[in-house]
Amino acid sequence: MTDPAAVARLTEELTAGLKTGDLEDFYRDLHRHPELSFEEHRTAARLAARLRAAGFTVTEGVGRTGVVGVLANGDGPVVWLRGDMDALPVREATGLPYASTVDGVMHACGHDCHVTWLAGAAEALAAGRAAWSGTLVAVGQPAEEAGGGAGVMAADGVHERFPYPDVVFGQHVVPGRTGCYSHTPGLIMSASDGVEVVVPGVGGHGSRPESTVDPVVTAAHIVTRLQTVVSREVAAKDSAVLTVGQFHAGTKSNIIPAEARLALNLRSQDDRVRERILAAVRRIVEGECLAAGCPVPPDITAIPGYPNTVNDAALDREIAAVHRELFGADAVFDFGPEMGSEDFSLLAPPGVPYDYWYVTATPHEVWETVPGETDGERFGNVPDNHSPFFAPDLSVLAPGVRTLVSAALSRLAA
Repeated sequence: MTDPAAVARLTEELTAGLKTGDLEDFYRDLHRHPELSFEEHRTAARLAARLRAAGFTVTEGVGRTGVVGVLANGDGPVVWLRGDMDALPVREATGLPYASTVDGVMHACGHDCHVTWLAGAAEALAAGRAAWSGTLVAVGQPAEEAGGGAGVMAADGVHERFPYPDVVFGQHVVPGRTGCYSHTPGLIMSASDGVEVVVPGVGGHGSRPESTVDPVVTAAHIVTRLQTVVSREVAAKDSAVLTVGQFHAGTKSNIIPAEARLALNLRSQDDRVRERILAAVRRIVEGECLAAGCPVPPDITAIPGYPNTVNDAALDREIAAVHRELFGADAVFDFGPEMGSEDFSLLAPPGVPYDYWYVTATPHEVWETVPGETDGERFGNVPDNHSPFFAPDLSVLAPGVRTLVSAALSRLAA
């Protein structure tokens, strides 16, 4: 089905009976019980139970804690819908009545929304299966935040064990005025890589630094020097980010340690830029260690992360047109590529088109009171994903179900 207006009408028909209260209860329950990457046992069980009740054949434990539900409904395309399930090691500070009950763990990125949307869309499509034909696959993915759960599911044979996709759809909750849907044809998210560095030194007493090679000082020089990589070695037209997220050294103020450890995160949107940044990191680390007289060369380990997320441009334009029919022309816009990263694309085998978009969810009362004259200025002042104050408005639960349902119906045979 390719007529956006027809898809929108069928979506409205199949979702007219959405039980908003049930969706909200399910969401609140997930939010109260967040689970870290590869620990999503309760979340997976809750999703699996709803899929089974809707008539899906469900397999649990795919890629360790993943869930795959299959609803075969005659001849037609195979459509995969994905929702990631893991939470973050963040202590919640929202003060919500349904705040996390797990100390130090929170759904600070909104994956509780994603699971709720996936469950709601699967149920609506299953109940309305007389209106379409094909195969629907609901994928509850573990460990998007840490561990590359999509890649782990692929390594566990998700593409061989279940109906091979003709298309894969996903979406993410983000801050912004509620009721908007951001579609970007082509590149939408950046690649992400990690680098771990061990800076060697010669430890000793804090009173006799001349008898040591202080790795703290060396590592500090490395951190400072790394700040020039993006500003001085990457062209202004190219987007890149280099962040030193961890610096660990020492156990006591009067002990010069024998080593320091750094952990870096790199973001890039072009393979050539990525390679240039990695080469610069290696050169700077080795150079500073040589200048400091380190007893042995540093240990530098590059950890490949997530690839660029590149939407199929034609597919994205089609789904954006459907969402305009559903929510109005002004509700859909192109935010453009960003430096955030995702492993969603790994669920789509090579050559299989996919589309990924954003659903804005900042509560109206918050959005209208934050500083800023324009939406762009306000966007930088509201609680973002990974913030301890991140709290999507519950009003986005039903529309988020409709975005997934409409995307699936755009491909499932009428």
